[in-house]
Amino acid sequence: MQLASSPITRDLVLVGGGHSHAIALKLWGMNPLPGVRLVLITETSHTPYSGMLPGYVAGFYSFDECHIDLRPLANFAGAQLILDRAIGLDLQNDRVLCANHPPIAFDVLSMNIGSTPATISVPGAAEYAIRAKPVSQFLDRWHELVDTVSRSPQKSLSLGIVGGGAGGVELALTMQARLSQILAKAGEPAANIQFHLIHRGAQLLSDRSPTTVRRKLQEILMRRGVNLHLSENVTAVRGEKGTTENRTIEVCCESGLTVECDRLFWVTQASAPSWLEKSGLATDSNGFILVGDTLQSISHPHIFAAGDIATMQQHPRPKAGVFAVRQGKPIFENWCAFLQERPLKPYQPQKHLLGLIGTGDGKAIASRGRWGLGPFSLLWNWKDRIDRAFMERFSTFPEMSETKRDNSSTDEPPQPMRCAGCGSKVGQTVLERVFQRLPEINSDEAIEIGLDAPDDAAVVRVPPDRLMVHTLDYFRSFLGDPYVFGQITAHHCLSDIFAMGATPQTALAMATIPYATDAKTEEILYQLLAGVMEVLNESQTALVGGHTTEGAELALGLACNGFIAPNALLKKGGMQPGDVLILTKALGTGTLLAADMQLQAKGRWIEAAVRSMLQSNREAAHCAIAHHATACTDVTGFGLLGHLLEMVRASSVAATLNLAAIPAIDGTMDTLNRGIFSSLYPQNARVSKFVNHWEQVRRQPRIPLLFDPQTSGGLLLSIPETEASGCIEALQKLGYSRSCAIGRVYPLGTENLPLKVTL
Repeated sequence: MQLASSPITRDLVLVGGGHSHAIALKLWGMNPLPGVRLVLITETSHTPYSGMLPGYVAGFYSFDECHIDLRPLANFAGAQLILDRAIGLDLQNDRVLCANHPPIAFDVLSMNIGSTPATISVPGAAEYAIRAKPVSQFLDRWHELVDTVSRSPQKSLSLGIVGGGAGGVELALTMQARLSQILAKAGEPAANIQFHLIHRGAQLLSDRSPTTVRRKLQEILMRRGVNLHLSENVTAVRGEKGTTENRTIEVCCESGLTVECDRLFWVTQASAPSWLEKSGLATDSNGFILVGDTLQSISHPHIFAAGDIATMQQHPRPKAGVFAVRQGKPIFENWCAFLQERPLKPYQPQKHLLGLIGTGDGKAIASRGRWGLGPFSLLWNWKDRIDRAFMERFSTFPEMSETKRDNSSTDEPPQPMRCAGCGSKVGQTVLERVFQRLPEINSDEAIEIGLDAPDDAAVVRVPPDRLMVHTLDYFRSFLGDPYVFGQITAHHCLSDIFAMGATPQTALAMATIPYATDAKTEEILYQLLAGVMEVLNESQTALVGGHTTEGAELALGLACNGFIAPNALLKKGGMQPGDVLILTKALGTGTLLAADMQLQAKGRWIEAAVRSMLQSNREAAHCAIAHHATACTDVTGFGLLGHLLEMVRASSVAATLNLAAIPAIDGTMDTLNRGIFSSLYPQNARVSKFVNHWEQVRRQPRIPLLFDPQTSGGLLLSIPETEASGCIEALQKLGYSRSCAIGRVYPLGTENLPLKVTL
């Protein structure tokens, strides 16, 4: 029996994936602390690098070049990645409140969520202006604008920017350069788009730039036709009703000036979310977390903060990405010191920062203190090298030894041996506390004895005119988020019930929880079962019991049963020649999850896979029944071709698949083309021996899709030809947007092989 790895005793929770946390995550991955579970809560898995965003707007960088992909970074650090928005703190119980998750407990908390432009005090600004932050939302609107100008370059547009600091000026320069390039390519004059830069100060960049830099930037803006409105204080923003593309926005200033524009971008002084101050944390006058020299909250020492969201009490600095980058290593070192009860090290930021402002044309202006230089191409090239070197840190990860990866340490006291057998069960008091916290469990008249009784087993009455359908699935966790893993597992396990046309009634849960203290075990189990319960309650399925045990890693399964009338049962057999094969979800979860484990998947690919896995097959099954499906199965571990083989064998027919029609989740072909396959793939590929003329198609790039094992995959339906188009249309209206016809059923001919793949 192997010794257990260090049990989880403390939770270090990071809120936000900003520059400081990104650097600290990389450092943690190379030097993890035993017994500490790391959790990252972030709204998006791709965090923008502020230094390269202006270049992205100008068209110099791709999305991936200027965004840190937090998913492989979190995987490298051994962190649970939770994609959600923090909306509050419960400091009495040390929990982070999230928009779409149960509260997440912490022992140590670190905040790095950035800031947003202050718009609250200006009526109408929040409704009609496009904020520069959050960056992801700004980029969505920027992409829409680029598409609009590309489609209709002859159309006149007026664009307004409020804020003449470094951010507003650089945004004006890069936007003007990019859009002018689009117009020039279409043979249209740059004057088709008018720019207005509105600033309350008498000078641009009045906060920290030397006079020479301000003068040069003002000259460049004016030379490019940007209308400067200085010493203008915006008092209101008004807009007409209508779509974003055809309404006029009025920017009203204190002087009486009114500027009309089609889009308005807001790049003013940074502000903090109001919930920080309401939580009880000490904040400055603008609502930012006040921290000391060790980057700890001055009111709550177990809470750290860095980047824009923090204000150093003794060393206040402007809100700039360079300061957040410099705080990455100090905050990591002080986390470790705090968790190990060692003295923390004070950190003092530099007084002056090197400012490099891109002008959108391959040049940049540099400033530091009282001196300025440029614009020169040499300076832009210098900035480009600095930024690319920074981003390179997050695209490659060193190989970690198993010794370090399992969090073992010679400094740690030896851990007690964990029991096997029934001695490995999670304790009764922990279970009781978890069930007290969970929402009310759906019940049913058919349940005679459930979780509300102390008996040894559940008892369910079966109606005399119904059959009972049983199924079981169980697997290791493939996500760091136990709540979402619980949801996906429940969807996957219920899918077999839906695929047979049955209505689920009850479920038994089987969970393995990583070794941890009782308090940590409770939190893991609560998050896990909260996800399970959400899905079960949606389908009116009662959780009536289960079993929990301790183990080396998180795992979960459900044994589900349901009822169905004998004449309504959907089977794999029943396909008829002439039927159309319909697939309700795209394929690719097997290769994408394998790539994720190898740190080779982009975060947005895994997000797409998770969205697919979280979609229930319940409504798709109802739709199949309504359109007289002759056979049905859910596509899971054996892959599309493996499950189709089961269907044609059971039906004594043959089938042809149209390879080009089979939908794939975003990123799937990238990972398959790189030879990244699930460990089950080789066994699934053996089904190829049942395919006619296999040698003619085996080298086609999309062929591996046929053998990719799916988790919570879609349904494969056999539908009469007269019903097929109506079924696809209905499925798409129900939200199964990738539903499509992928093949046909034929009589079993003289050939011995029942499957054929066409290109």
